[in-house]
Amino acid sequence: MDQANPFETPRTFALHRAEYLVAFAASTAAIIVNFGDIRWPVWIALFLYIDVIGYLPGAIAFKRAGGRPIPKAYYVLYNVMHSLITQGAVVALWCWTIGPEWALLAIPWHLSGDRGLFGNFMKSFALPYEPVAQKGYLRLLDDLRLPHPKPVSHTFDPEPVGHIPPAPARPAETAATGAHNPAPAAAAGHAPSARHAESAEPAGQPVS
Repeated sequence: MDQANPFETPRTFALHRAEYLVAFAASTAAIIVNFGDIRWPVWIALFLYIDVIGYLPGAIAFKRAGGRPIPKAYYVLYNVMHSLITQGAVVALWCWTIGPEWALLAIPWHLSGDRGLFGNFMKSFALPYEPVAQKGYLRLLDDLRLPHPKPVSHTFDPEPVGHIPPAPARPAETAATGAHNPAPAAAAGHAPSARHAESAEPAGQPVS
C-alpha cells in the first residue's frame, strides 16, 4: 500500500499484522516478568473497558440489524476506543494523576493483540461493522492476480452493507443509444429515401 493506493493485499496485511505481533510478544513478556507487581483488578478493568465501550455495543447492533446498516456512532466508538492516540492519552493521564504502574500493560496488550492476532484495525463507514468479504475487493485481487484471503465467519444473506450506497449500474452504451436517442436512427433511416426521391423526380419528368 502507498499514498496513491491506500489498500492492502493479503501479503502486506500479514506483514502489517506481524509488526503488532512483535508488540504483543513484548507486552506479554513484560507482563510475565512483572507478574507479581501487577494490580490484577486494575489490569482486567483496563483490558475490558476498551471493548465494553468501543466494541460490544456495535457488535450487538450489527447482529440485530441482520445485514442492514447500523448507526455510525458505533463505528466512531470503536475507532476512538481502539486508537493508539486515545489509549496513549489514557496512559499518560493515568501516569500523571495516579502514577505509572505495570497494570497499564493491559492497554498495549489489548491493542496489539487485536491487530496482530485477529487483524482488527479501524472500521470504515463504507464497510460492514464486522469483517465480511466484499465482492469489489475480491474483484480487485482478481485483477491483480492475487489469491483471496481466508473467509471469515461473519456472513449474512443478503450481504451486509456499510453506510455508502453502491454506485448505480451504468447501462451499456449501445442500449443507451437505442433506448434514449431514437431520433438519429430514424433520421438515418429516412435520409437515403429522401435523397433517392429527389434524384428520381427529374428522371420521371418529360424531357423538353
